[in-house]
Amino acid sequence: MVEFEFTAEQRDLRAVAREFCTEQFAEPEVRRLTETPDGFDRTVWRRLGRDVGLLGLAVPEELGGAGAGLVDLALVAEEFGRTVAPAPLVSTVALAATALRLAGDDSTAKELLPAIAEGETVVALAATDDRGAWAPAQPTVRATRTDAGWRLSGEQAHVLDGAAADTVLVLATTETGTGLFAVEGGAGGLTREPQSVLDLTRRQARLRYDDVPARAVGEPGQAAAAVAGARDVAAVVLAAEAVGGAQRLLDMTVEYAKTRLQFGRAIGSFQGVKHRCADMLVDVAHARSVAYHAAWAHDAGTDDPRVAADLATVVTAESYLRVAKNTVQVHGGIGFTWEHPTHLYYKRAVGDAALLGGRAAAADRLAAAVLD
Repeated sequence: MVEFEFTAEQRDLRAVAREFCTEQFAEPEVRRLTETPDGFDRTVWRRLGRDVGLLGLAVPEELGGAGAGLVDLALVAEEFGRTVAPAPLVSTVALAATALRLAGDDSTAKELLPAIAEGETVVALAATDDRGAWAPAQPTVRATRTDAGWRLSGEQAHVLDGAAADTVLVLATTETGTGLFAVEGGAGGLTREPQSVLDLTRRQARLRYDDVPARAVGEPGQAAAAVAGARDVAAVVLAAEAVGGAQRLLDMTVEYAKTRLQFGRAIGSFQGVKHRCADMLVDVAHARSVAYHAAWAHDAGTDDPRVAADLATVVTAESYLRVAKNTVQVHGGIGFTWEHPTHLYYKRAVGDAALLGGRAAAADRLAAAVLD
């Protein structure tokens, strides 16, 4: 089987995503959105779903989506990363929607997935502990069954878009193991505190549950597998976003090297600058290769999807950060300024490297899988 051969429909999908992101997430708009309470524009989010149809790519057709694969979602994610788009793509489309599909709860899926596909609702997946560790064996939220239904108590941190979500899917400990529970954003006893983060284009929150009413999602024993599957999909989406961001930085740097003059010559003619740009090109190509291999492995089974996702996490996180650092170096003094867009990408690269358990956790899983 040949990988990395996009169909005409996929190329058209990329073109649609690029046009939309270029129009809606221009740098001034990105900066404006970082100063808003939610960190994204709900009207634009609804347009992405209802008018453009990009949010329902991975939602089954019978639930209002396109029933497409992860390769298609990765193509869209790459364009989101190219503009550092402030939008809940990872939290709602990659994490929450995937967990809902895998949880085995048809009723909740029929309720929430069509609304996600239309951009009408934002759903967050809270699968961290109070320190932000991803999918712990013993979650720090406790679910207790009462005569009035399930109640949640505990605390979680670093929940992506947790403060803005209309519904939160919570991984919690029960008497018989772990379970997944749906909590309304305005539920009594739920406190949502936005956290201070480096990357203002990707919001996180600390959630506290004080006897919060909840409803169980899925069959008992399905929660851990659903969360693990969602993490794998989100890791590939993050990797594709990193490819888009790194490619944009490379393009920006090459253009600057062509036009910035020093000693009467374009700085791109200097050997040191040429070498940096060449290194950046290699990093971008390497990142793109592993990111789309992971997407294809998930869709077609050409490799172990979990190993491929972890490999994509490790490679793209390191490559994106190196490209961002080289961009600053080539741009010189202006690359350090608030007015220049480089810092938006640099902060995204640093922040993403710590998400979903971080690249260190992915490297540990990868080493264990390969060595075993």
